[in-house]
Amino acid sequence: MFGSRPLRVPVGQDAHRWSTFQSERLLVVAARTVTSTVRVLESLPALVRGDSRVAVVFAHDPTSAFSDGVLGLLHDAGCRVMPWEQLGRAAPDLILTASENIDVPEGDCPVLVLPHGVGFQKYVPDSRSSGERLSGVVPDALLESGRAWLAISHASQEEQLLATYPKAAGRTLLVGDPCFDELHGSAARRAAYREALGVTERQRLVVVSSTWGPTSLLGRHPDLPARLLAQLPYDSHRVGVIAHPNVWSAHGAWQLRTAQAAALDAGLLLLPPVHAWRPALVAADVVVGDHGSVTLYGASLGTPVLLAAFGGDAVPGTAAHDLAAAAPRLDPDADLRRQIEHAAHAHTPQRYADVAARAFGEPGQALARLRTALYRLLGLPEPDSAPPSPQLLPAPDPPAEPVTSWLVTTEVTPVGEDGGQPAVSVRRFPATVAGPVPEGPSVFTHLACADDEDDRHLTESASVLLHHRPAATAVGAVRRLQEALARLPGALLAVTPVRGGGFLAGLRDGRVVEATVTGAAPDPGLPAAVVYACLRAGRPLDDATVTLRVDGARDADVALRLRPSLPLR
Repeated sequence: MFGSRPLRVPVGQDAHRWSTFQSERLLVVAARTVTSTVRVLESLPALVRGDSRVAVVFAHDPTSAFSDGVLGLLHDAGCRVMPWEQLGRAAPDLILTASENIDVPEGDCPVLVLPHGVGFQKYVPDSRSSGERLSGVVPDALLESGRAWLAISHASQEEQLLATYPKAAGRTLLVGDPCFDELHGSAARRAAYREALGVTERQRLVVVSSTWGPTSLLGRHPDLPARLLAQLPYDSHRVGVIAHPNVWSAHGAWQLRTAQAAALDAGLLLLPPVHAWRPALVAADVVVGDHGSVTLYGASLGTPVLLAAFGGDAVPGTAAHDLAAAAPRLDPDADLRRQIEHAAHAHTPQRYADVAARAFGEPGQALARLRTALYRLLGLPEPDSAPPSPQLLPAPDPPAEPVTSWLVTTEVTPVGEDGGQPAVSVRRFPATVAGPVPEGPSVFTHLACADDEDDRHLTESASVLLHHRPAATAVGAVRRLQEALARLPGALLAVTPVRGGGFLAGLRDGRVVEATVTGAAPDPGLPAAVVYACLRAGRPLDDATVTLRVDGARDADVALRLRPSLPLR
């Protein structure tokens, strides 16, 4: 039937003359938004892997309010792209898309629509009218034509559709959810993802998940990431944000980064909108979210969830709506740290198992079932290769800039709880978001800045100056400390590591203190905090050993001794 067709490179006039591969079918991917395009790019390679019988080309539909970034995404992936107006002349054998809101040209080829979220769980503005529509449902005309096939992740979604759209009867294909399968299958690599994101074993990763629109988490509480960073201690927590690609597309990366500038300076992990969010979600210890699909994915992975927003555009009766009844709410005006800790400690991994069971059918089989459906619609036998299985997610690139200034609170306990040596408890918060500081007779607060801090107001206000690059020798270290204190006369002390181990602290009065820390070497801010606290409390700085407690936990012992003093030059 298809052997007499010309061999085609399906872009450009008379393109069949230039074809190399002996393609038998033409598959056109309709790319309209970043969200929908990414979903196809994540699944399609595994479906047509090694099969030159299928020519694949992408048609770019620029009509969406969220089309910005689609062409760049396709070009970065090396996709062959045709203008949308050429689609009607390309004579595809199948149109594949994860965007239901496309104007398919007339013809008889089937249209396979993949979900770009979890089911039909949200009402969104209708670009064809001033009203709303159910996300994920194609226009009536395409349903009536008998060409549309809607891939669903759970059988209950068919019931939901038929109750609202009777024309969808017989037009659904139960395939499961490839994204959930990848998330679930990648759980074994959680430690690798955390390491790639810069999250240590002792830190809790809090991921803020926001869909798009005014009822979303970022729409309701755009300052929540910064407030979390201000209340969650730096040494024991990291905060990341997964913003829906429509947020990036509609407002632009510049606007989003500008709005979150203080949080970014405080170490916020702003996850890129394409692939990095998935390993970050696997790495999360707590998800603070809304009615978007990412929150539901996190809950279905067994992660503790707090809902900071839940819009009325969520569809009753869906798994996302069920999550609203099962998950506790976050009060943005209350103690955020206490709520995060309670959610983590009170959670059980099976808490949202019923919700997940309603959202994802045929777990682990989505790619295999999707390949079967795709080849059936193409009219080709499936390849002889084994059915595709979920792939492990790659580790992400670190999306955060280093923090360079901290508001540090120290508390000195003259005698330890066991009657032994004194202790210094240290709690640090990024200076760009830090709030009120505690006060007390043995509580001291200082501003510490690294030598690469760009905000001159902060460095000129700092009591403690930090160098992170080790000095080659002790003499070079002392010279570095002298120069730092001479340059910034408002500072009380400066600290630098020395190659081979240990730290040197230069004091304003010319004394030099050597600090030796047991265990793995911390960043200089922690031994600096010990020296500062002992100085302020009048504790000995020579032949003294102090227990360092970071955010309430015993971390190390710090031995202090004075070295020969050198006058400031």
